[in-house]
Amino acid sequence: MPADLPTPTTTRRAPGLFSRGYLWITIGSCALVFLGAFESLAVTTVMPVVSADLDGASLYALAFAGPFATAVIGMVVAGNWSDRSGPVAPLYTSSALFALGLLIAGTATAMPVLVAGRLVQGLGTGAVTVALYVVIARIYPPRLHPAIFAGFAAAWVIPSLIGPFIAGVVTEWLSWHWVFLGVVGLVVIATIMVGPAMRSVASTNAEGPKTPWAVGRIVWAVVAAAAVLALNLVAAVPRIGGWLSLATVIVALIALRPLVPRGTLTARRRLPSVVLLRGLAAASFFGAEVYLPYLLIDQYDFSPSLAGLALTSGALAWAATSWLQGRMGDALSNRAATTIGTVLVLAAILLAFATALLGWSPSVAIAGWLLGGGGMGLMYPRISVMTLAMSTEQNQGFNSAAMSISDSLGSALALAVTGLVFAAFGFPGVFAFAAVIAAAAIVVAPRVAARR
Repeated sequence: MPADLPTPTTTRRAPGLFSRGYLWITIGSCALVFLGAFESLAVTTVMPVVSADLDGASLYALAFAGPFATAVIGMVVAGNWSDRSGPVAPLYTSSALFALGLLIAGTATAMPVLVAGRLVQGLGTGAVTVALYVVIARIYPPRLHPAIFAGFAAAWVIPSLIGPFIAGVVTEWLSWHWVFLGVVGLVVIATIMVGPAMRSVASTNAEGPKTPWAVGRIVWAVVAAAAVLALNLVAAVPRIGGWLSLATVIVALIALRPLVPRGTLTARRRLPSVVLLRGLAAASFFGAEVYLPYLLIDQYDFSPSLAGLALTSGALAWAATSWLQGRMGDALSNRAATTIGTVLVLAAILLAFATALLGWSPSVAIAGWLLGGGGMGLMYPRISVMTLAMSTEQNQGFNSAAMSISDSLGSALALAVTGLVFAAFGFPGVFAFAAVIAAAAIVVAPRVAARR
């Protein structure tokens, strides 16, 4: 365990998340998470409509996988930049990129332009995530880390309740363009909220030697992102498309190796397995979730707003179990939380697979998504806490970036492959592929703890 990090001035009573010293940074950082959650859920809901409007079925998977790919670049740069000179500049820059991507996507009149906006948006959101983790490590004492990460999970509650539904209503009444454009101003406001706390981080970070720029890691991040983007395009090459797809996956995994702790790809115990589990959980859950509203709209004639509500159950369960495990503290071990979480995710995906394959009632898949969301809620905050607990001030940026990279690249690779699987095997193939990844996560989950 690293030594306690510097904390703001304390009173006789230990300050909480909403005490005077932490109020605006708590609200602002949770607001940024909230907006990222809203945009993720909203885009998942309306993308079938966007694809039909812009005649972009061939780029449907890339519209999701692309932001995850470019997020890897943003995460590496933000992590290195934060270790070098603190998280202030990375946070402001990444928020600006997030807003710019929303503007490009929101004004798009062709699917390639929308995808370009999504790529810029991914670059910004990836960097925001890492910068926020470093801000938490620098500003909040370790005793508040579980609470703030539970707060981040809770920031998904409101967008889970209203985000998909509002996105569907806005699309039906106005236009899907406003699903992107309506968020831009809110990003600016949330960024302003974190400003006062950023001044204290800037002053404390001026002390000590600067971490050098890790040019090599940045180059590998670009290679990994390029491989994921290529994976969405090379499959259409006649006769050799399958081999080219396999080659790009191998290149992406080779590029990932320098971006994560040693032993991550071989599931070495503790931090390497924590980072790997984050990627496997994200790949299985989001690889399936993207196609759930698509299934409901295409096979069951759901409206966009009603299909969006299907995602609400999972997100609510995610927030609820995040809050619960945060309250339980050490009553539920890291090993138990991650193992139970992965089992629940697999169960949810199998129910979606059975619904798609056997034509069951859509209520089965929707109800099953409660299990998946609950499983993610048990895992995600715990993985974030474990990552910071196993880090020092010198590698907080690298480890936070590694965790987020695993999350983003895992999702990007899964979404790219599911695009190929969907073209060949339809919805059952997509859910079967996600279930295989979830099964691998079950194997890795117990390895987040040291050997008994």
